[in-house]
Amino acid sequence: MTSLVIVDDQGMVRAGFRSLLDSEPDLEVVGEASDGEQGVSVVRRLRPDVTLMDIRMPVLDGLAATRQIVEAGLPTKVLVLTTFDLDEYVFEALRAGASGFLLKDAPAEELAAAIRTVAAGDSLLAPGVTRRVIDAFVRRAAPATPGPDARLSLLTPREVEVLGLLARGLSNLDIAERLFVSEGTTKTHVSNVLAKLGLRDRVQAVIFAYENGVVVAGERTAADPSYG
Repeated sequence: MTSLVIVDDQGMVRAGFRSLLDSEPDLEVVGEASDGEQGVSVVRRLRPDVTLMDIRMPVLDGLAATRQIVEAGLPTKVLVLTTFDLDEYVFEALRAGASGFLLKDAPAEELAAAIRTVAAGDSLLAPGVTRRVIDAFVRRAAPATPGPDARLSLLTPREVEVLGLLARGLSNLDIAERLFVSEGTTKTHVSNVLAKLGLRDRVQAVIFAYENGVVVAGERTAADPSYG
């Protein structure tokens, strides 16, 4: 059973999500909060598997709340909920440690699937979402460093290739097919990339790849699922 906490300042939104999710046999809403500060407190107390986090809230916004949860090392995956698919705060929430984001008007089955995805330890960035969100993020953000991060030198050429494909939004299966290797081998490469770079998940790997020139914002190649 996957336990959930819903953090949103609108009571009707929380009630709607609770109704939808409680009907899923493997999901259980164990708590709610109406602002980020309360959300951090509830997450500390209940330690849910997944936290659904709104961005724009009073007292403490979802960005700051996500950062506090991640920095505290709380064992929950944060799934950011937003009204706009290019909300500027989403970029910073991903950098703060969120495991992905989803539009509030997503169908019930998509919400449930997203929760299961992040609960399993995967990040939620579909190919199209990866391209739009990260490209926009990179264009708005100032360069994080004057040159590529030294950690890149720790990667083998194949791991750099995997990082580039991952950054374009390809799944493990897509990467495996692209490189003519097994999905298990791809998972090993991805795990090695995250470990060597000291990153939490695929979301951070995507941002790292763009910030360090492994891929270029707006670049499209045959590796991109939308190519052609």
